Amino acid sequence: MFAFMSVTGLYAADITTISNAFASGSMTSLAANMDAEIDLALQGKAQRKNVAEAIAQLNRFVETNKPTGFTVVHHADKKESGFLVGKLVTGNGEFRVNVTYAIKNDKVIIQSIRIE
Repeated sequence: MFAFMSVTGLYAADITTISNAFASGSMTSLAANMDAEIDLALQGKAQRKNVAEAIAQLNRFVETNKPTGFTVVHHADKKESGFLVGKLVTGNGEFRVNVTYAIKNDKVIIQSIRIE
């Protein structure tokens, strides 16, 4: 029983797709990891969006703010959910990125994205 608890305690969700999308500016790659609707907040304006609307708005954001780098500053998982905080470096400055997600069948499902 102890070994099982130790292994599950060390498990961390795979956030590679999320970090790679922000690093490259390829927001379309996030679609497969998004819930049917997400809370999207870009620079103070928050709205509930379906996947297509969220991807379109994120693509507009990265077209205006071309990413030059992305670093995960903090990442934590707790049972069926988790979050990450990252620093997005663009030609127009740095942005703080917060992503919350659910973990369903070992897959990260994005619930919200906030870029400030």
